[in-house]
Amino acid sequence: MATGAGAAAGRASVRPVDRNGVPRGTARSKSVAPRRPPSPFRARPAAADHDGSADLCRVRVAVRIRPKNAEELAHGADFDSCVELQPECKKLKLKKNNWTSESYKFDEIFSENASQKRLYEVVAKPVVESVLEGYNGTVMAYGQTGTGKTYTVGRLGKEDPSERGIMVRSFEHILSSMSLETDSVAVSYLQLYLESVQDLLAPEKTNIPIVEDPKTGEVSLPGAAIVEIKDLEHVFQLLQIGETNRHAANTKMNTESSRSHAILIIHLQRSLRIKEEMTTSIPNSAEEFFPGDIPLVLKSKLLIVDLAGSERIDKSGSEGHMIEEAKFINLSLSSLGKCINALAENSPHIPTRDSKLTRMLRDSFGGTARTSLVVTIGPSARHYSETSSTILFGQRAMRVVNTMRLKEEIDYEILYKKVECEVDHLTSEMERQQKLKHIEITQVEKRLKESEMLFNDFRVTSSMQIENLEKEKHQFGYAIKKLMQELEEKEGQNNVLSQQIIHLETSLNEQKQQQLESLSNTKILADTTKTHEKKMGELLRQLEEERSHCAGMKDHFNILQQKLSDAQSSAQFQENMACELKKELSEITTAFTSQLHSLEEKNSELLSEKELIYEELKSTQEKLQHETTHRQSLESEVLRLKQSWTDNCAEESKTLCGMVRSGSGLGSAAFMSKSGKSKETQSSQRGTMSKIFEEVGLPSVLALLKSNDLEVQIHAVKVVANLAAEDVNQQKIVEEGGLDALLSLLETSENTTIHRATAGAIANLAMNVSNQGLIMSKGGARLLANVASKTDDPQTMRMVAGAIANLCGNDKWHMMLKRDGGIKALLGMFQTGHHDVIAQIARGLSNFAKCESRVISQGHRKGRSLLIDDGVLTWIVANSTVLSPSVRRHIELAFCHLAQNEENSRDIIVTGGIKELIRISRESSRDDARNLAKKALTSNPAFLKETQ
Repeated sequence: MATGAGAAAGRASVRPVDRNGVPRGTARSKSVAPRRPPSPFRARPAAADHDGSADLCRVRVAVRIRPKNAEELAHGADFDSCVELQPECKKLKLKKNNWTSESYKFDEIFSENASQKRLYEVVAKPVVESVLEGYNGTVMAYGQTGTGKTYTVGRLGKEDPSERGIMVRSFEHILSSMSLETDSVAVSYLQLYLESVQDLLAPEKTNIPIVEDPKTGEVSLPGAAIVEIKDLEHVFQLLQIGETNRHAANTKMNTESSRSHAILIIHLQRSLRIKEEMTTSIPNSAEEFFPGDIPLVLKSKLLIVDLAGSERIDKSGSEGHMIEEAKFINLSLSSLGKCINALAENSPHIPTRDSKLTRMLRDSFGGTARTSLVVTIGPSARHYSETSSTILFGQRAMRVVNTMRLKEEIDYEILYKKVECEVDHLTSEMERQQKLKHIEITQVEKRLKESEMLFNDFRVTSSMQIENLEKEKHQFGYAIKKLMQELEEKEGQNNVLSQQIIHLETSLNEQKQQQLESLSNTKILADTTKTHEKKMGELLRQLEEERSHCAGMKDHFNILQQKLSDAQSSAQFQENMACELKKELSEITTAFTSQLHSLEEKNSELLSEKELIYEELKSTQEKLQHETTHRQSLESEVLRLKQSWTDNCAEESKTLCGMVRSGSGLGSAAFMSKSGKSKETQSSQRGTMSKIFEEVGLPSVLALLKSNDLEVQIHAVKVVANLAAEDVNQQKIVEEGGLDALLSLLETSENTTIHRATAGAIANLAMNVSNQGLIMSKGGARLLANVASKTDDPQTMRMVAGAIANLCGNDKWHMMLKRDGGIKALLGMFQTGHHDVIAQIARGLSNFAKCESRVISQGHRKGRSLLIDDGVLTWIVANSTVLSPSVRRHIELAFCHLAQNEENSRDIIVTGGIKELIRISRESSRDDARNLAKKALTSNPAFLKETQ
């Protein structure tokens, strides 16, 4: 039930319960431990009963009687009450007649005037409070059809809050007591219909399995939808959806009789914390994560069960498919009663596996849940036997004792989130480190490349500079040599000038002497002296200029020598840096070489894996050849087995309807009442098919549908059709491609027998809602219509009409069904005049009109009926009174549903349908048809105008 059951390693602790389990003064049988596998959780003692028990809680039972209905009040004395209530003593008397009566005592007695609020506070509120404290709980309603079970449990009361039932009030109590910020509330809503568990919140989920944990014994329903609750308005929406999808029908006992058991499962999860002094039993690993308070999660579930009412066929007036529904309802209730009797009598064996209902309620009776039962009865003496049986059921249920257990676990979700955050942090840190390392390596490589480039550029530049310096050195040397030569020349000239000066001085002295000798020549000598002095000054000035120029040349030469030494030192530094860079380059080259070796090793490993995969591929090819040989041998085996099948083929045309379930509507009344010999023949055929299925296997049988041998194809399609009659085989057939093979065979084959068996198989598969969508999407309706237009065989037409009738029951595919010619094919098959074919036509039109009326009334579609365009309305008016009574009931119901849509009023009036509506409202054998006809005549303004 609860798909989120905790792991076996969860921890349980003891917590007391503050409510009583057994009322004072109530007798109880000796308590025994529940017979189921041991639970891994430690049991906390439940509230003490008055007899001193510390961990046992008896099932509490309350009786509620409904008021007399209009029919009982109208009949007066014929329906006098057979029940006398004594609420103050919590007793009731069941009167068989005026002299004989029996007295029974219960935990609580509610009269017909008891309010919904008081019933909830007495019956359900203690269970809800236990669930809020962590215990499992169950509230269930049991009783005859029409005694108020659904009103007590499932009444929504959106307009009048005082009318709300146990479901809505439980949600109000839970939502007001919990905080959705730290706690969670989820709901699953299921129904048990025809011994199949279906999801009311997700109708596409059918035949949900029931799984039992071998260690804890807890029952779960994997695949059932679990919806998280937001607020009370969300609750109303979900309950409304479930109520819409639940199966109900009109009977003599109740206008809206529930045809399935409804089970509402409320999953609660609450967060707790245990202080440090309570952590002695916590594992060390948990203490490492939770050094202070230990977070716990408290898990519990509440089951609110609205059982379908027990009924008798003769009193309820059930017929057709409703008989099958009543059979399964009574069977599951009978199994529940057997389990209650066994628990009350301390029997060593509890037959919980006899029914899916008892398996789902295993924890509620004799298990670990706190259970309250509401027994609903009617006052009429007409139903004395049903009332007596219901009261005795409640008496036996009071003797059942449950052992309450509290389920506490360490909140591994928080632990998981912390570990996940730590892992994410470490992963991100590792990725960051790897990214930094990668960036650093990239930068080093980039720097290395840049250094290499700079080194190369510097080496080229240095070589060029050295060459330039060498050239300049040579030039400077040449210039120095030239200057030295010029200097030597100047020195030579100076020497010459010095000699000339000495010579002049000598001459001057001589001239002075001559001047002294000759005064006459004085003036000439003075002039000559001045001239020589002037020349000597110019020569001295030139000598100083040459000396300064020589000093400048020496300074320039020293500067050039300094530049040369600096360039040589810079070149040495660049060479040292280049050596360091070469060293780093060699280290990186070594690392790259090691990575290259590792990559080569991985490449070799991948090559070896490639060789292994190649070997596996070769072995797979050999297996494929072996399977091909095996298939050929299976074909020969089928040819050998078909001889045994031929002995039963004489009865095939009479018993082919056995391939179709009685629930599909393809079986006739004559088939339901076959003789024992016919049943033995059918059993023999099923045994032969079972033998073929076991020896050959479903994939091989489906593969034989493509055989070139017509006889093999015929026998294979018959086997598939018989297998499709069982619910457990339908999903396997679809998954293995059986539906595609059947549709292909229906399209390509020209054999009448193949058409008949294939249409029967598709009719069986069309009973499943999910299969209906696949059949329609793959063009199944079009293929069925084509077969109907080509064949004259009544049995084939009956199978085709039955398949189309099943597809008519799904309003999602009405437009496609009409477009593919399904409705015209139904009307076209009426020409055969065969009773069984006409019955399937009428059933299909009734299904179509009923679904269409429901969709239009809910506001999902507007406009005229799709049936009118194909002439169905004219056909109904013309043939409704000439057909057999069993067929006429379906035709009348289809016509009444068409009359509910005001858009069809004009067409009904034009075709003369007003007279037919009036006739149905007065003479129809079906109560629902009469009521619908009266409703249409009184609520439709166009019909009122015509009748007046």
